[in-house]
Amino acid sequence: MTILVTGATGNVGRLVVDELVRAGTERTVPPIRALTVNPARAALPDGVEVAKGFVGRPESLHGVFEGVDVLYLAPVPAVAGAVAQLARDAGVRRIVTLTGGEGSDWHRIEPDVERSGLACTHLEPGEFMSNALIWAEQIRTTGEVRGAYPTAATAPIALEDIAAVAARALLDDAHAGRTYELTGPESLTHPDIVREIGRALGREVPFREVGREEAETLLARSMGEYAGWYLDGRASVIGRPQQVTRTVEEVLGRPATTFAQWAHTHVDEFR
Repeated sequence: MTILVTGATGNVGRLVVDELVRAGTERTVPPIRALTVNPARAALPDGVEVAKGFVGRPESLHGVFEGVDVLYLAPVPAVAGAVAQLARDAGVRRIVTLTGGEGSDWHRIEPDVERSGLACTHLEPGEFMSNALIWAEQIRTTGEVRGAYPTAATAPIALEDIAAVAARALLDDAHAGRTYELTGPESLTHPDIVREIGRALGREVPFREVGREEAETLLARSMGEYAGWYLDGRASVIGRPQQVTRTVEEVLGRPATTFAQWAHTHVDEFR
């Protein structure tokens, strides 16, 4: 039976495909089918079957579930329930979802998918380490970061760790019925994160606090209309630092990636 990865060229979905392919070099894994809007440009690994479609348009999914046993569902809240119903009707047995914590826009994916009656594993990651790239232009052009809410702290997680947990859940029925809150190994403020980027660059990168309006204007250059939403999220955790979970380590049998490790891997994007 086949594993279907939707959103297979997205920031997490592509890494899920890579993790499944890597697992196939060490053990026997089911065939992998990757769903993408443009198969010709997807550049997916050899041996991966590529199917055309977009999970956000259920009408484009005719035939893509044929022979599929387990589904990785990329996060599109508006249609998650409808896609799960299509998957169930086509014979899919289990779904691994990428959602978000309670209160987030993505959390409603969970009850919508569960109404299908399929066995589910829900992955609830917090902030992505890759969000630090919103400062790449500032660092490259000014050598510093200006931002708001310097005491707000979250426990950002590497996309690679999310994908690795997703792949484990896709390959092992033992994860059915579980909800995993995923974080990185440490709770960090933005000044902490900027300090680690500076260490990776080999020079000091100061974080300078500015007012909300200026911070939103600066972020809008990289985040567009989501800059305000992002800052609202930061404001909501002031005095309430995100608690670290050990779920990544427990599922994978290795420590979660630290931000320092992530910064060294991605340092060229800040040069």
